[in-house]
Amino acid sequence: MPPQPRFRSSPSPLPLVVLLVLAGAGVAVLTRPDSHVPDLLASALPLPQPRLAPTDFLIDLDRDAVLFSQLDAADRAWQPRATLVPGGGTRYSYKRRAGDPPLTLEQIKALMRNPPSFAQERRAIVLLLQELRRTGARVVLGPPRKQGAAGEWEPRRLVLRVRPDVPGKGSREFVRVLNHEAIHVAQSCRRGRINARPTTLGLSRSVDPRELRHLAAPIYANATPLERALEEEAYANQHDLSLGVALLQAHCRSR
Repeated sequence: MPPQPRFRSSPSPLPLVVLLVLAGAGVAVLTRPDSHVPDLLASALPLPQPRLAPTDFLIDLDRDAVLFSQLDAADRAWQPRATLVPGGGTRYSYKRRAGDPPLTLEQIKALMRNPPSFAQERRAIVLLLQELRRTGARVVLGPPRKQGAAGEWEPRRLVLRVRPDVPGKGSREFVRVLNHEAIHVAQSCRRGRINARPTTLGLSRSVDPRELRHLAAPIYANATPLERALEEEAYANQHDLSLGVALLQAHCRSR
């Protein structure tokens, strides 16, 4: 096999890894692939076993409820609250995501009458985790190799790592990170092998301006045109919660 590429921006050599940085409600990704040349022998070679770091906590849908307990608590925190003020009056409080406009009092009261539901996000999380496990990828909660990253896909190790504090931001933020990284997994599978270097999928690269600004961060200063294309594909499509599963099913073989 050709040698693994290295991060030019890292002070020490690292294997190929896809990084995701969560800034407020925005997400940014750094990838370091090589050329578009397909690995023609990929399907004939045995895949390695996923290799976890000592700090990685494997998310197992069959046995572990830790992730969903964290998401439950975080999702409840997005419900507006009313508090009686001594001497009369009511104080209303709510959490607002970065980039969202302030709510009016009537909008806050409407949310209290009909609390936000994250059922769609929860279903998407379960389906993504099931599909990722089918492909041989392992999703873990653990500190990414790059400081400041919210998540990363490391093809050589077959590990999709999410920073442990991301579930505490709620189901909407967690599924966005997971869906984003699932797109990168499919980009690897596009070459015929899950631990291959990623290539583009031909998806839309029209990125919302609120998220596009993250691609101007210094961490992307040395990104190649191909790397930027990979990032833009994930950014432009991470909000489509059914797409990550569809891409995994279309491009990734069962392990």
